[in-house]
Amino acid sequence: MLLCSGGVQAMGMARPSDQATCTRSLNLLACSDELGNFYSVATQGRASYLRGYEAADERRWAQTNSRYGQLTLFTGLASDGEIWIGTIQRVGWTTVTRVSSSKGTRSSISCGRLTGCHEQRR
Repeated sequence: MLLCSGGVQAMGMARPSDQATCTRSLNLLACSDELGNFYSVATQGRASYLRGYEAADERRWAQTNSRYGQLTLFTGLASDGEIWIGTIQRVGWTTVTRVSSSKGTRSSISCGRLTGCHEQRR
């Protein structure tokens, strides 16, 4: 998991190697970690554009999200040919993410402020 930790080194503490260093501007967030992974998120209106690189698999990927009220639709493509499509729906304090990929993976992740996250793979 990538986490932003921009202020950790400034406070004199060692940064764990599994965390990322991030830079942010008004419409762009870019992060990288010591393992060579990176990702960026750019926003424009109701759309978000994500790009990333997974160093272990030498895999590049891109994803586009479009938000319509409480519903977000997304599609993605990776350099190994994998394609995915999904939805993110907010209902009260709960967010439900459903995704299907060309590799045959289907999953549903439900996250609530009080209950945490639970994943169901099909």
